[in-house]
Amino acid sequence: MKKIIIPFFCAVLFSTSVAAQKKAVSPAKTEAAQSKLTSKDVINNYLTALGGKDKLEAVKSTITDNTLSVSGMEIAMTTKKMGNKFKSEQSVMGQKMIQFFDGEKGYFEQGGQKMDIPADKIAELKKSKVMDALGYDAANFPTVTVEKIDGKDYNVLASDKGKHYFDASTGLLYKSTADEGNATVKSYMTVDGIKFPSEIEAEGNGQKVNIKTTKVTINSGVSDADFK
Repeated sequence: MKKIIIPFFCAVLFSTSVAAQKKAVSPAKTEAAQSKLTSKDVINNYLTALGGKDKLEAVKSTITDNTLSVSGMEIAMTTKKMGNKFKSEQSVMGQKMIQFFDGEKGYFEQGGQKMDIPADKIAELKKSKVMDALGYDAANFPTVTVEKIDGKDYNVLASDKGKHYFDASTGLLYKSTADEGNATVKSYMTVDGIKFPSEIEAEGNGQKVNIKTTKVTINSGVSDADFK
């Protein structure tokens, strides 16, 4: 279980929105239609729904405290982000697990053992933002489809890296799917006028995890020293 959590959450939480897209994915065999919106419209609506592009760009660092529930256990996780750098620490049964990226290289550490972040992930992580929503590039999504889930319409941006479902009524991201797994945002919380996911249900490699955010600190408590 522990060996799955670290790489899985690195992929879902840090790279899905900024992965380099190469080509559009063939539409899934679901009830889908062409949207009247462009991908730029969908992304702009998302940024507006979160609090506005200007507010998001003003966020230079965050500290996020989460509780992960998996296989009957609760795991505390704190993630510091600044620019494209991050350090995430998980604590379970007295053992720490660390995900670390200093903007150029990174590693996973567990039980005193380190494993470098795979080279194919480094290029993606270098493009990451403190606010993941700012990583979406309309040029990577040539078309927008509309799909229904439980009777609700979602604008879908798709590429060979995965699909992103945005609620047509609110503009907010509802779900992302990728080879590593999928993540569904069950609810949002507002901090300093900006919306952050407050509960996420994620699944990958046959493992289901519930992630609850207990606190988000903006532009305080993070420095370059955290990524040395």
